[in-house]
Amino acid sequence: MNDILSKGYEFAGVEEKWLQRWTEEKCFQATMVEGRPSFSIVIPPPNVTGVLHVGHALNNTMQDVLVRYHRMCGDNTVWVPGTDHAGIATQNVVERQLAAEGLSRHDIGREEFIKKVWAWRAEKGGTIIRQLKRLGASCDWDRERFTMDEGLSTAVREVFVRLYHEGLIYKGDYIVNWCPRCQTALADDEVEHEEKKGKLYHLRYPFADGSGHVVVATTRPETMLGDTAVAVHPDDERYAHLAGVGIKLPLSDRIIPIVFDHHVQKDFGTGALKVTPAHDRDDYEIGRRHDLKILKVMDSSGHMNENAGIYAGLDRFACRKKIVEDLEAQGILDRIEEHDHAVGQCYRCQTVVEATTSLQWFVSVKPLAAKAVDAVRDGRINIYPKTWYNTFYNWMDNIRDWCISRQIWWGHRVPAWTCQECGEMIVASVDPTSCSKCGSTELLQETDVLDTWFSSALWPFSTLGWPEQTKELAMFYPTSVLITSFDILFFWVARMMMMGLHFKDEVPFRDVYLHALVRDKHGKKMSKSTGNVIDPLEVIDKYGTDALRFTLTAFAAQGREIKLDEERIEGYRFFINKIWNAARFAQMHVGEGEESVKAWAGNAADLSLVHQWILSRTAAATAEVRAALDGYRFNDAASALYQFVWHEFCDWYLEWIKPDLFSKDLIVRDQARGVLLLVLETILKLIHPITPFVTEEIWSVLPGERKTLMVSAYPEVNESWLNSEAEGQVEMLMGIITGIRNIRAEADVHPSVKIEAFVLCSTPGQITFLQSFAATIADMTRLSSLVVSGEGEKPADAATYLYKDMEIYVPLKGLVDVEKETAKLAKERQKVEAKLAQINAKLVSEKFLTNAPADVVMKEREKKEELDATLVKISEAEQRLQDLG
Repeated sequence: MNDILSKGYEFAGVEEKWLQRWTEEKCFQATMVEGRPSFSIVIPPPNVTGVLHVGHALNNTMQDVLVRYHRMCGDNTVWVPGTDHAGIATQNVVERQLAAEGLSRHDIGREEFIKKVWAWRAEKGGTIIRQLKRLGASCDWDRERFTMDEGLSTAVREVFVRLYHEGLIYKGDYIVNWCPRCQTALADDEVEHEEKKGKLYHLRYPFADGSGHVVVATTRPETMLGDTAVAVHPDDERYAHLAGVGIKLPLSDRIIPIVFDHHVQKDFGTGALKVTPAHDRDDYEIGRRHDLKILKVMDSSGHMNENAGIYAGLDRFACRKKIVEDLEAQGILDRIEEHDHAVGQCYRCQTVVEATTSLQWFVSVKPLAAKAVDAVRDGRINIYPKTWYNTFYNWMDNIRDWCISRQIWWGHRVPAWTCQECGEMIVASVDPTSCSKCGSTELLQETDVLDTWFSSALWPFSTLGWPEQTKELAMFYPTSVLITSFDILFFWVARMMMMGLHFKDEVPFRDVYLHALVRDKHGKKMSKSTGNVIDPLEVIDKYGTDALRFTLTAFAAQGREIKLDEERIEGYRFFINKIWNAARFAQMHVGEGEESVKAWAGNAADLSLVHQWILSRTAAATAEVRAALDGYRFNDAASALYQFVWHEFCDWYLEWIKPDLFSKDLIVRDQARGVLLLVLETILKLIHPITPFVTEEIWSVLPGERKTLMVSAYPEVNESWLNSEAEGQVEMLMGIITGIRNIRAEADVHPSVKIEAFVLCSTPGQITFLQSFAATIADMTRLSSLVVSGEGEKPADAATYLYKDMEIYVPLKGLVDVEKETAKLAKERQKVEAKLAQINAKLVSEKFLTNAPADVVMKEREKKEELDATLVKISEAEQRLQDLG
């Protein structure tokens, strides 16, 4: 005897039960059967320091929906999980722990510090994996990887060494982004730019011969101490006479040259540009073209160094203030303007970054990028939504060499050694014991580690066993799809393309789905300071995992911003409960051992109209959901299921078949039981990838011996069930019933009161059909009588409802007190109009629109829309009462 479903869906116990059972039964394990299609995904590895946020919940729900779908379709399926070592972020966590003990990493040394990081990872690093499991993520957890595990470390070294010997990795001085807080170089895409209010300082730089001056402008006057030239455009006639004339650099005793360079914009400012090669990327390039001195005036911590003269030791921002004061005192400061500009900040700690020259390791990416662009252009890689194609091409066409070295300790150490005897550089996959040139054993390894994104770029093939030629690599590479947030398209996605094509001569994935960021219901970014963060774990505790998963799936429209509202999650919890209650109803009527009743559904043509209709709608919903999932239209899949389950199956079909389920005619009863069970099973299979817990629990108590739902076959479209005639006929019945119900509800006629109804048809076929279902219509709308005809006049005092080319009349005389209802509506109108007047006054007030926060203004506009809609409804109700009067 199977268990009976409880009255209410208690999700906490159900979720815990099935997580344990799925794990014990190895339901998530990869299948590798020859001859089957393969479907593979590698998880975007969350940082080992991370905890589950709503973005993770969205991303992993979408992945899990696809994985569960393809697993049920019978594909060889693998979802490889793992975490990223997150170099800077993880090192910062452990450094803060040391700081609490009054220590720094330098106090304990590199080896001991690395041990402490590994110990932290062992203790705390599994948090997000446990949280992903709670979300229902059906990864093959036995295959969990870590970007610094032994296999991936081997892959990283192999890639570095090959690229180095191919001339695609080099070491050299270059201008880099530097974070003074993290004490490391940053790649261009690790710098986040934020618009900030600043100042533009206009400075008078005097000619060395005392004959005049030129005005230059800068947002960073502290860098002037590192100026080694002033640049003007060679075609700028204003400065043609200055060839060979020097500039006396203010606040110093240095004379710097004027150089002529096409980079300078003649029409910007005065057309003269101060050149600081050590602290500005564009200036660096000008300096290289003109062989200018590179003079660094800041140290790695953002303090002025010995080259800054009397300003040495000052913090860069304190130096700025002091220099402005001194320039003003000496008459050098021409003017100061307010100036909004984009300021680069470290993506980890939000410290303002500095451009500075440094000896770093780089990947020469243009040859690699070209292959990736070709793969996208010729369709080997598809990007969803398509709006991202141009952004991808623009970025790749302007890509610069990738700085891959980081001045931290936690990460993959650069596999390069310098011989202390002869200076030979040795780059090798295995630690060398002696110099390949002179034989010395005095070798010193590079202290830098590789950018975290370097190891992540290898993720699709390294996690499948590369550089070994494994069975997994042969079966699951290229992977099927990558689902990730759009904001790491260039951090990670583009680099995986480059590495996969270079080392496997094949794309790393066929499709890339870029989802939007999750924002609050007003479209604002979620942040703790704003207090608008939706914590997925709290939501799961409150509403259940399935409600959250369905909400996220329903909101995941391609290219559309996701505005998440907890009220919507609560609303979809009601949908989960609706499925549960429908299943309880079915279980009461389709008892143990009744699996055989499904045989009645074998030939749809032999069934009554309502059964033919629901089977046709089931086939149509199946086709719609499959097409949506195949096209990554997650929201369309959720919408189709919601509409079918709630509005067609629950609201209509279950109500229609209640008399049949109690019929004394065994054939009628068993038909209803059979089709009910068949459709319920199909629904559970269709929706399982989105709501795995509630569906698995219901499936387990249905009649017969059953394997777990998640490994059952996903429904195919049964073409023999499709029946447009049955759908059209039932749609007509629904339209007539809805019309009568709407009249009853709008007139506020009590449900216990029976009423009359008249339906005026336009064709004989409509008359014949509706007369044959008159008893059903009367029963479902509580009619005392129903008259169906092809001609006639509107009854007196009747409310009207139009359905297509048919007219529905319900006489209301004696059922509605017109005078009383009119007075009620007038009072309601007065209240609504008063509220509307207040809101309109606000929305035409410049003061309110200027000073009120954007979300407050938006709320007022939403209230106005709601009140306007209410007034329309009141007017319609007043008109109906007038018609009755």
